[in-house]
Amino acid sequence: MSRRWWVLGGIAVVAVLGLVVGPWVYGTWIAGDDAPAASVSTSGAEPATGEVNGQWVVYAGLPPNETAAGYTVHEILNGASVTVVGSTGEVSGSATVEAEKLTAGEIAVQVASISTDDSRRDGQFDGRVMSADEFPTATFVLDGPVDLSGLPVDGTSGTVTATGTLTIKGEARPVTADVEVLRSGDALVASGSIPVTWTDFGVQPPSLGFVTVDGSGTVDFLVSLRRA
Repeated sequence: MSRRWWVLGGIAVVAVLGLVVGPWVYGTWIAGDDAPAASVSTSGAEPATGEVNGQWVVYAGLPPNETAAGYTVHEILNGASVTVVGSTGEVSGSATVEAEKLTAGEIAVQVASISTDDSRRDGQFDGRVMSADEFPTATFVLDGPVDLSGLPVDGTSGTVTATGTLTIKGEARPVTADVEVLRSGDALVASGSIPVTWTDFGVQPPSLGFVTVDGSGTVDFLVSLRRA
């Protein structure tokens, strides 16, 4: 009888260790935070040439400032705390600068092309979460002028504040973002992260037992622009 209880006790200990230690092992050795969303890099930047005024269009950009946009969220995955970053290079847009003020600007992102390191997560994101077939693009449209006259011209970056309308899943909301801007040669590069509460845009963060996503996160962008 004592041997039987010893065996049963051993099984119970193993089960408890599996429940307690398993998630710790997953979080420590398997799961890991993604690299942060792309932001302006001044590596290799040059002094600005030409004036900032004119028509600009978003293009793919050059390393290390390739155009990208997406999202950052925190989730609990199989008991592990993980920061997830999804991104895509399928970004388009334009900007107008007059009298050294950004007077118009728009960025459009192809939602279905946003990806992470997990195709299953991306499938949920495209389908149930974002309904990408019905709402294929997310957009940001500038609502008011932004003064660019104080931006450095020596190959370093500066920060401006932009207000606009962010539209996700057909829901439009006013937002404000601090935007880092670099003038390098005859190019403009801008990046920022917009804090969002997902339900404000009709997005229900997944809660599926094995994964729970926070109700807030950020919409991230890095755009390189050249003259139209």
